[in-house]
Amino acid sequence: MKYKDAIKQSMEELIKDDRVMFVGYNINYGSRAYGTLAGIPQSRCLETPLAENLMTSMAMGMSLQGYRPIVFFERHDFVLVALDSIINHIDKIEKLSHGQYQTPVIIRAVVGSNKPIDPGLQHTQDFTEMLKSVISFPVIELKNSKQIIEEYAKVLKTDQPTMFIERKNLYDLDL
Repeated sequence: MKYKDAIKQSMEELIKDDRVMFVGYNINYGSRAYGTLAGIPQSRCLETPLAENLMTSMAMGMSLQGYRPIVFFERHDFVLVALDSIINHIDKIEKLSHGQYQTPVIIRAVVGSNKPIDPGLQHTQDFTEMLKSVISFPVIELKNSKQIIEEYAKVLKTDQPTMFIERKNLYDLDL
């Protein structure tokens, strides 16, 4: 199974849960998250402007209201713009609230590929190791289709936030 198809299949499974909503840009229009949300009803996708900190902050608020938001970062590089919300709030609210609140936000971040067209340095950076060093919740690198399906199948069974790192250069490969 192609890497991208495993992601698409996983998103179609996750949306069966009424609490799941997608948050981000190019999820209702354009590429629809590189085609991985093609089968997802638009009513379950909250299209945002290019405002990454807003996206993650909205998702945190939604999670506090019982939703299971999935934030899509088309470019891994721009996760950096959302680090205030991710590091200072999503990652710490359970401790700050003495266990009263949890933020089960799911983050999908795609590391860009330099093929078929190189989008440049600001669209292909990989901050995975840095993120693992500053975030206490799981940061999971998705390496093959089997792992994709297994990891996404587990994510709704936990109340902790989770970040998934996808690799655009693997999307069309059978892995």
